[in-house]
Amino acid sequence: MTKNKLKGLVALGSVITLIGFILLFFSVNIGLSLAEDRIIKQGGMDTSAYLIVIEGYTNNFLAAGSILFGIGISTIIFTYYKILINK
Repeated sequence: MTKNKLKGLVALGSVITLIGFILLFFSVNIGLSLAEDRIIKQGGMDTSAYLIVIEGYTNNFLAAGSILFGIGISTIIFTYYKILINK
């Protein structure tokens, strides 16, 4: 791989890691706002159902953030290793 492609891969890994980090740490806020939007669209909801919806949305963003963060970190480490080998 050329050095420019490796730099591009580091940039891509950094963006994916940043998105995963944001999803990890703001999953509760995002889940809460999506659950509130769902209540507004439905016109009301039982409290227990509301809590289940919040937990579901939060878990979805937590899982997605974890996956993206892991892929991003793995990409950065692999690319850094390849850069060290090419030097």
